Amino acid sequence: MPEKVVAPASEAGQTPNRSTLGLTGLTINAMALIAPGAFLWLTFQIQALYGAPMAGSAMWFGIVAALLLCFATAISYAELSKLYPGAGSSYFFAEQAFLRKTKAYKFARLAKFITGWASHLYYWVYPGCMVGVTAILSGYLLSQFYPNTFSGTYNSPLFMILFCIVFAAGVAYIAFRGVTGTTSVNMVINIVQIGALLVFSVMAIAYRVQHPEGARGFQLVNGIPVDYVVAQEAVLENGKPKLDPSGQPVLQNKLDADGNPVPEMKDGQPAPFLLSYAPEEATAMEPVDADHPKDLTPHFKFHPKAGSVPAPHGFSYFIIQACIAILILVGFESVTSMGEEAKNAKRDIPRAVLLSLAIQGGVCYLIEYFAANYFLNKGYTLPNASASGAPLGDMMVMVGTWLFGSYAAGRAFMLVQAFTVFLALIGTTLSCLSTGARVTYAMGKDEEVPGHFGMLHGKRLTPYRAIWTLAALSALIGIITVGGTTPTPLEEKYHNVWYAFGLFEPSTYARLPNTLVIVTLVSNFGTFLLYMLTCIVAIVAFREHHLYNGFKHMVVPLFGLAANLVCMLFYLVGPFTVSGMSIKEPYIALAVCGAWGVYGAVYFMRASKSKGKPVYMEKQAIALSP
Repeated sequence: MPEKVVAPASEAGQTPNRSTLGLTGLTINAMALIAPGAFLWLTFQIQALYGAPMAGSAMWFGIVAALLLCFATAISYAELSKLYPGAGSSYFFAEQAFLRKTKAYKFARLAKFITGWASHLYYWVYPGCMVGVTAILSGYLLSQFYPNTFSGTYNSPLFMILFCIVFAAGVAYIAFRGVTGTTSVNMVINIVQIGALLVFSVMAIAYRVQHPEGARGFQLVNGIPVDYVVAQEAVLENGKPKLDPSGQPVLQNKLDADGNPVPEMKDGQPAPFLLSYAPEEATAMEPVDADHPKDLTPHFKFHPKAGSVPAPHGFSYFIIQACIAILILVGFESVTSMGEEAKNAKRDIPRAVLLSLAIQGGVCYLIEYFAANYFLNKGYTLPNASASGAPLGDMMVMVGTWLFGSYAAGRAFMLVQAFTVFLALIGTTLSCLSTGARVTYAMGKDEEVPGHFGMLHGKRLTPYRAIWTLAALSALIGIITVGGTTPTPLEEKYHNVWYAFGLFEPSTYARLPNTLVIVTLVSNFGTFLLYMLTCIVAIVAFREHHLYNGFKHMVVPLFGLAANLVCMLFYLVGPFTVSGMSIKEPYIALAVCGAWGVYGAVYFMRASKSKGKPVYMEKQAIALSP
């Protein structure tokens, strides 16, 4: 007789007393993790920097490419949740899909472990990445409130390290207490953050429309928007003008004693700063780097017209952008673990998976990224964004100054927007930390990882050991994340205790790998692996099922599998074919993924042997009916 496998109530969906969420509630909870209002602020700098000087031109189309990849995977998740509405997440989907096969059943345990182990690259690294970028945001905001103590372009390493520890511990404590956020709270956070960023989007587009070719516009100098040409002065080195490699004096913006830009005078008046969108200024020929002043290459600055924003600009460019953009789109799959809370899990969870991705990715992100890219101009270029700790903050200050009539008002507008981002980040970090701990708890309960991870707290009934382990790991990853910037030299007045260590010359930063990009890629590669495995699981699940549909259950998952694989493989060859794409970050990230895979294989075989658990199931099992 085949062995019957009975899933626990939490997996089988046998706790109807908790079934309170309809389609709206499920969608809202899935949207809490995607958080489009937060990620536009957080990832624009990474997208502007990586693959420079040209890949940033394809930022918007990269979002579209990433959306197609995610929709293919989301359809697989949606279809699986129809079969196993209470199973919850890829880890359980993998087991259930293989158990009911006439031949593939023997791989059920192996498939379940591989899927769970791979998902940890996403669920364990992603919270740490969120901790790190929240520290970067907080460091930027600190400079706005204490500009004489903290630099606006160089966040304090000491502050960000302390923040990562405190923030990770605080979020973990909330998760430990079991307060993971109600649907109403998630709804408020979503409405606030999306509304705030849509307001900015309208303002950014309006600014560009109201400032045509030759119009007087703003430029950002020392963090201050000014609509005049700034006077230049020579940079002094040992009392003498500093010379560049070509022998010409190095110039810098002239500032007064208070740090305000000094205007260049013309006919007794400040010379107006005039905008131009000429193609030769939008993409300028500039030196490859400071050491090769005569080797010129195209450098993308801004889009000369609206039609340039959604254009692909090149296969390599939009693939680079798509691989980064995965970070901002993941989270739609989290709702598949809410089978217990759903009134009609089989009907509403598949819809919520697709609806959350469509609303936030297909609507909000495409509007917001179009607005931010369309805003770029001669006064604030993509290289300016890549060198900033908060390019969206810079843009908000500029459009706020223009619309409200003063720098103080523009700064206030930015701070309000930043508060909504910070609020969303708390919810996002809490959601992904809780989800990661839940996966680890499930594997611990199955004794696929050390059993202590599968223990619940006696009073709180939360997987406390998984939560606090992930909190410590998130703090460490966050600290690693904040080291990845390429700042300008730190001004002398900021040489205080907050900048007592962790300072390097800009040339040194340029040679070091960007840790922010590395952590992002490790998280994204984990996402690619998890999504590929889920597509495979979807194919297996429906292969011998009476609901099998060739398009939904073969073509779509194969496309998702291929798209995820292409994105990962691109990072093996991209650094050798794309100018400005460093080899360090993707190869380090791939090495981390490879090491995690090797360690997982060794651990699985040793644990199986020590516990006497067979790698392959020896007799067919009957899975629970959908």
